[in-house]
Amino acid sequence: MGKIILFEEKNFQGRSYECMSDCADMSSYLSRCQSCRVESGCFMIYERPNFMGNQHFLRRGEYPDYLNLIGLSSGIKSCRMISMHRGQFRIKIFERENLSGQMNELIDDCDNITERFGMSECLSCQVMEGNWLLFEQPNLRGKMLFVRPGEHRSFREMGLSNTRFMSMRRITDSCQ
Repeated sequence: MGKIILFEEKNFQGRSYECMSDCADMSSYLSRCQSCRVESGCFMIYERPNFMGNQHFLRRGEYPDYLNLIGLSSGIKSCRMISMHRGQFRIKIFERENLSGQMNELIDDCDNITERFGMSECLSCQVMEGNWLLFEQPNLRGKMLFVRPGEHRSFREMGLSNTRFMSMRRITDSCQ
């Protein structure tokens, strides 16, 4: 499956905590988290406890001071392991909250919903199959949101200040 080692200080210094599943609140294990090493699998890291706020996708690798570069200057507060999905991918994206407004269905990555579908934004979604990353800007740029199967009626309720997304991609088994 997956394994991430979180460190209190930059450059893998200070106390550490090994995690092989979801961790809703790092404060139980570390006073802060400023660097990490993903030994296997993929993880989403979050700036607030309970998988809330800004988040970032991490693949296998070392992140000695990566947190400041991605805008999580306060460090990691929670993390979620992403289980790999094998099979088809399917998501319905909606222009408005509560799964309303213009709707389009995707089975592959989309670099720009405006160019592809004429949608001005995506404010909610329903994931039928697979795990997806949604990005606030076209061409898979900007802040991101991890969504897994289920209804996601309001991105604002997930603790995000910006709730509109313009591009999305599937999380495939390229994490190994």
